[in-house]
Amino acid sequence: MLVEEIMNRDVITLSPTDTIEKALHILQLNRIRHIPIVEKNKDVIGIISDRDIRDASPSIFKNNTVAEELKNELHTIMSSPVVTVHPLDFVEEIARIFYDEEFACLPVVRKDNRLVGIVTEKDMLQTLIQLTGTNVPSSHIEVRVPHRPGILPEVTSIFGKRKVNIVSVLVYPYKDDPAYKILVFRIQTMNPLPIIQDLRDAGYDLMWPNNIPGPKQ
Repeated sequence: MLVEEIMNRDVITLSPTDTIEKALHILQLNRIRHIPIVEKNKDVIGIISDRDIRDASPSIFKNNTVAEELKNELHTIMSSPVVTVHPLDFVEEIARIFYDEEFACLPVVRKDNRLVGIVTEKDMLQTLIQLTGTNVPSSHIEVRVPHRPGILPEVTSIFGKRKVNIVSVLVYPYKDDPAYKILVFRIQTMNPLPIIQDLRDAGYDLMWPNNIPGPKQ
């Protein structure tokens, strides 16, 4: 899945000379947490967050300085330079940036650094839900298999014989043992017991469910 498939294209931006007061108003009005800072040609030069605004805003106990501090320009508090991604980057790859850098959003730019969208933590979580198939009624099955070529089609053929639709497939390492992998299936049936029995009959080790016997056929 590509970034351009999940990014928000309708991005609210501000200029570096706009005030903290204006940014605060926009954040509250639109219920957003981040605003990219751009120049006239939409080149991204910075970004601010609701936390930046809170840190730069005066204390409620200093009413006499409220107007002055909120009139400071955004270039004085924005984060710069900005880590950005390209619309043709893979979502799975930018997830690593979110994790490693602990970012809450990433501006999306073309090669000329022109802003074309933004991706947030919420977008990433929604994508994870879609990729794992948890957004549709389904049953969850985990199978431990040898880590060798051709194992995935061997296992999926068992689902095919039952004419069961596979919603998603994920592959995980098995603990610290490189000889095995965990295949995680979500299948579109609310009665997985026949499939469970078929997998056991084929000699596969069920990790989940591992305590539900399938019906003998």
